[in-house]
Amino acid sequence: MERLLHWGLSRFIRRGNLRVTTATGANFHFGDGTGPPVALHFTTKAAQRAVMFDPEVKVGETYMDGTLQIEQGTIADLMGLVLGQTRDGRPPAWARPQWLLRYLKRRVQQLNLPSRARRNVAHHYDLDGRLYSLFLDADRQYSCGYFESPDQSLDDAQLAKKRHLAAKLLLGDDADRRVLDIGCGWGGLGLYLADFCRAHVTGITLSNEQLAVARQRAGEKGLSVDFRLQDYRNMTERFDRIVSVGMFEHVGLGYYDAFFRKCFDLLDDDGVMLLHTIGRSEGPNVTNPWIAKYIFPGGYIPALSEVMPAIERAGLLATDIEILRLHYAETTKAWRDRFLAHRDEVERLYDRRFVRMWEFYLAASEMAFREQGMMVMQIQLAKRQGVVPMTRDYIFREEARLRGLESRQIPPLRLAGE
Repeated sequence: MERLLHWGLSRFIRRGNLRVTTATGANFHFGDGTGPPVALHFTTKAAQRAVMFDPEVKVGETYMDGTLQIEQGTIADLMGLVLGQTRDGRPPAWARPQWLLRYLKRRVQQLNLPSRARRNVAHHYDLDGRLYSLFLDADRQYSCGYFESPDQSLDDAQLAKKRHLAAKLLLGDDADRRVLDIGCGWGGLGLYLADFCRAHVTGITLSNEQLAVARQRAGEKGLSVDFRLQDYRNMTERFDRIVSVGMFEHVGLGYYDAFFRKCFDLLDDDGVMLLHTIGRSEGPNVTNPWIAKYIFPGGYIPALSEVMPAIERAGLLATDIEILRLHYAETTKAWRDRFLAHRDEVERLYDRRFVRMWEFYLAASEMAFREQGMMVMQIQLAKRQGVVPMTRDYIFREEARLRGLESRQIPPLRLAGE
């Protein structure tokens, strides 16, 4: 088995500096010796076999269980080295049969009927609320920040994201705008739009925990935002603006047509919609099976080529598309740093295996954006051509106006968990 492990890794790890210690104490070196050294140790033969035959699932599971230990570097260093070997997001050659089988089954695994969609959301978002307060920004933005400069803090980047989204929605200072926020999370974006753009916001979520926090925050701020526990498929009102941030990854590949057709029906004829979602640059693929099992059941990150046909069939016009490349790598790095700074508190909330699971999730996510084709796409949509200005200057003008309002109204931000 050790010979097979050496054979497989020597053909996959071509770059970097990796040392592997087997359960029997044998040491193997892989890569071209460049970059920071990373060393891992299998404590059992079973862990070696598992990783050899199903690395996409078993690297994460053996790390969670402690049978794969990092002796030099971090799990993020290991994931960066591994994911940096190939840009297409596909596993080593010996694991391709499992990848093909998962690709063929991906529509079945993403059968997100309303009842199943709610269970999938609860699996991740209805965890103890104290967990998210330990590593997110003060506004609990659980999506990609917008880093306007390399040294910008997480809190400022998340504020810049909300400002950027608001500018693209063309809300201005019109107090009559009706806005639907699909997947409103803990309410941060909806509260921002209500506060600084004077919009009438309806925010919908499938998470009981998020709904309770969002409503509490609205009450504390004295803002009349209508937060609801509701599936977008059951909405009937019409809105001037629709925004969805970080929710589309949970819709499911087989439901893209239904999603955009519903948005078409809910959007006013002169309305504007903005979709902010993680995407993949390398084309259609499958959800990483470890992520699907432990973190986001039913989730899928789409390629732009999978999204645009559904938009076209729904009758919507793409008026602007912006690709954010390394912004999410920086966001998840900040989350991971904050999470690890509070790992003892997380372990008290759950246990050590949970801590290692989430550390692996955040590390793998960061390196997927840093080393592979993951990105974020913001797609602005309308029903007719003349609704959005011909040039993008309006975005920068509106951001400047909102920045001025923020400077007068927003108190100094605190760190999440303080």
